[in-house]
Amino acid sequence: MKKVLETLIIEALRKGIPPQKGVELYSVGNEKLIKGIKKYHLSQIEDTGKIRFISGSWGGGKTHFFRIIRDIAFKENCIVSNVELTRDSAPLNKFEQIFYSIVRNISTPKYYKDVHSTDVAPFGTVVEDALQKLGDYNPNLGVEITNEQFSKAVKSLMGDKGIDIDFKKIIQYYWQTYLSESAEHGIVEEKRGEILQWFTSEGSIGTYRKKFGINKMISRQNAKLMLQSIVEFIKLSGHKGLVILFDEAEQSYSIMRKSELKDAHNNLLSLINNIENIPGILLIYATTPDFFTDPKHGIVLYGALAQRIGKPEDKIPQALDTIWNLDAVDTKLENYQLVAEKIREIYCKANPGSSNTIADKKETAKFVEEIYRKHPSFSGIKFWRLFITALIHKYDLDNERVKVPTEKIYIDVMERIQES
Repeated sequence: MKKVLETLIIEALRKGIPPQKGVELYSVGNEKLIKGIKKYHLSQIEDTGKIRFISGSWGGGKTHFFRIIRDIAFKENCIVSNVELTRDSAPLNKFEQIFYSIVRNISTPKYYKDVHSTDVAPFGTVVEDALQKLGDYNPNLGVEITNEQFSKAVKSLMGDKGIDIDFKKIIQYYWQTYLSESAEHGIVEEKRGEILQWFTSEGSIGTYRKKFGINKMISRQNAKLMLQSIVEFIKLSGHKGLVILFDEAEQSYSIMRKSELKDAHNNLLSLINNIENIPGILLIYATTPDFFTDPKHGIVLYGALAQRIGKPEDKIPQALDTIWNLDAVDTKLENYQLVAEKIREIYCKANPGSSNTIADKKETAKFVEEIYRKHPSFSGIKFWRLFITALIHKYDLDNERVKVPTEKIYIDVMERIQES
């Protein structure tokens, strides 16, 4: 099983991208910040809602850092939703669409344990977990849930005043599908899918009112309140809270019309002003430096928002900062060499028998230094991506017993990245 994880890591790094899982096995340089996030944010997530921002240039490690946060959030028994903010699919000016994306992209610690799966878990997994916890029901025992267990779960759900009533009704109808019935498995799964479509506003209010007694759909007017309900439900299901990772698509805000940008800024300010009232949520918003400083599209256009957030500081980020400036992290040669040493161990485990074929630790350190000295600091291609791709490429060549000079590996990888 572990070898499968290590193979997935190497396959991702071969393409120069962070793997979905296992980033912590080779990551270095952010240990203090990660420790602070665990201490000041994840450990306190049940008590108060918080929002933090990540500033980083393209290729500056935002995705890599998000994967680390997701890993530690799972270990802290939190649920994670990773949402890419784009103008078309999840624009910040339409918070109801943001809510739908949060639901679609929810992932749980249970699903994450399966290294074979790289897909995010459906929200139905969270709903099932809640039924098992609140009804004291264990499906692994091979018996169906009883009416008593179902009633016990429903009583706990309905007694939670922090969850919207229509939200509760939908959950109850979903749970009912687990009671003994004659319907075939395929029909039951289809019904469950139909029920959960309410969370993404698919279908009509008339249909939901007739079938489930629902009085409203999730809309722009109630989406923020529904976010509060989903966080409360997640806590009720036995998890500490919800970590939302907003990944701003590269400068997507720069292609918004003025009216859209104004709505986006208003939504963001509203989130900041109200997030403390949603215990159980940690929202981390990752974007580029222009988001904070661009006079045409950045938050400087909106004085109140700019004042609340501020600008990235040129200092090593600390957990209690509002903005974590990844560009201010000074990664030195020895840090890259340590990463390379860890990646070498992963590569050898993923490819048994290669430890005597690929460059040893000393040769690896020399290779990293050579490409580090060769790569110009002003290059548009971040050294991190180049270094990772070149290192795996070298190991692959070594495995094939093909000797290629460092300079040629550097040129080949640079060309490959530029073309991608």
